[in-house]
Amino acid sequence: MERRALLGLALVATAAASTSAHASSSGAAAPSADTYFRLPIITASIMRANGGRGVFSVETGVDVPDATLRTRAQQSAPRLRAAYAIVAQRFANGLRPGAVPDLDRLTAELQAATNATLGRAGARVLLGTVLAL
Repeated sequence: MERRALLGLALVATAAASTSAHASSSGAAAPSADTYFRLPIITASIMRANGGRGVFSVETGVDVPDATLRTRAQQSAPRLRAAYAIVAQRFANGLRPGAVPDLDRLTAELQAATNATLGRAGARVLLGTVLAL
């Protein structure tokens, strides 16, 4: 099995385990293999502390419980990737060299891009590994 696919499955299992306690208290459903799909890694360029170029990469997935919206999201995967690439590059441009990325802000921006691309709320962005090298 491909290592990235294995990491994606581990991400889903970890997210399901960590959100199950939260979901029981908030009423939200935990992601499952039927409602979740993974998107390819998004990359952007960043400036390193030494002045050289680096890479900022984000693993993303989308959890869509509504079947109609899930179909729309899967068909809009190229548009979602393009929107995520724009968000990642803008986010990377605002990173100071050597600074830790603010994942809450990144998640909020990716969620806004998801809602705008799909035309309505209902899909939830899940982040995997976020690297700034």
